[in-house]
Amino acid sequence: MSKNICVIGTGYVGLIAAIGLAEFGNQVTGVDLDQSKIDLLNKGRSPIYEPGIETYLNRNFQSGRLKFSTNVVEGILNADIVFIAVGTPETENGEPDLTALNSVVEEISRNLNSYKVIVVKSTVPIGTNRTIHNLLRMQHSETLFDVVSNPEFLREGSSIQDFFHPDRMIVGCRTEKAKSLMFEVFRPLNVMSVPFVWCDWETAELIKYSANAFLALKVTYINQIANICEAIGADVHDVARALGMDGRISPKFFHPGPGFGGSCFPKDTKALVQIAKDINEPISLIETVIKANSVQKTRCISRLIQTGVSFENSTVAVLGIAFKQQTDDLRESPAVEIIEKLQSLGATVQLHDPQAMEGYKKVNKVASFFETSLEACEGADVVIIATEWNEYRNLPLEKLKNIMNGDILYDTRNVLEPELARSFGFKYFSSGRGLF
Repeated sequence: MSKNICVIGTGYVGLIAAIGLAEFGNQVTGVDLDQSKIDLLNKGRSPIYEPGIETYLNRNFQSGRLKFSTNVVEGILNADIVFIAVGTPETENGEPDLTALNSVVEEISRNLNSYKVIVVKSTVPIGTNRTIHNLLRMQHSETLFDVVSNPEFLREGSSIQDFFHPDRMIVGCRTEKAKSLMFEVFRPLNVMSVPFVWCDWETAELIKYSANAFLALKVTYINQIANICEAIGADVHDVARALGMDGRISPKFFHPGPGFGGSCFPKDTKALVQIAKDINEPISLIETVIKANSVQKTRCISRLIQTGVSFENSTVAVLGIAFKQQTDDLRESPAVEIIEKLQSLGATVQLHDPQAMEGYKKVNKVASFFETSLEACEGADVVIIATEWNEYRNLPLEKLKNIMNGDILYDTRNVLEPELARSFGFKYFSSGRGLF
């Protein structure tokens, strides 16, 4: 049975949720205070880059199941279920900033005109859902609301696929009524035999942090194995493939590179460390992951310096700015740290990225931006591939070599074949694929 749903926040999580819930047949209103973003969405255009998103956006917009508004009050009043998907950015001490979330909860409390399920999709510290419940209970009868923790596990670049085909659905709630309504909203997933994990609020909150921290650990682990491979002449891809064949381990997230970035892993690992410190149960393993990842991000520069490369007065082309392919997200991007480190060492930096250049132009006024990867590489002493965009896998190496001043090619994402690159005369570096 179709539900009236209000999704507050049309950032990455909220927009995908709004579109996905409408696709499931619900009447959905996406609400955001940013008028320019709402205007863009009402024209059928997405403010974020995500493969396939505008197809779903326009289909549900045209069907009448999906609309967008800046009117938070109206969205709440008309809803059976309110999803909270506002940002919880990292504070200086690593804790999430709940300012936006608390503001939304206050607005819900002022407009709680009938029974509603309040679903928290934002990533929040342990105990937040219980706190929300207690705050609402001080103002309203418990018969008027239920609070549900429903963390998301979307991967940027494949979030549409992840929303409609999740590995599992985590739902933290305390009443059968809330459980029944959430089951109705996500019934299409049950039809596809997606497993539901029904649990309490704290468990759901911890699942989110635990999952992301573990994946960050896997990324860091294979990166450090790759570093060992470089020192002894081994091939990290063979090591990773063998590890992934073990049913206890799985091959996912075993792709070496310049470290993890994005909106989730950096923020969630720091938050988990802070949560653990607050209860005097330190999680030293994840503390080490954070430190190791920080070093990994600019390891390519350190490695080149160790081989005698000087970046002062040199020209370096960096291919890729986003933290991963299929997104324009610059948050905590290893590529951005590489670029800024190069500039601090006196290098002239020339950049290309299929999607992230417009966003980065706003924050880096010194680097030069080019429409094609080859244009960015012209005259470069060094070329660094920092993001694994598919187009970089097919770089015309002979032409690339001819337009460069130098011959150093550092492939941090291992998108090229080492022997092929070397056959064109490159001094080729990669992540964990033997000695140079």
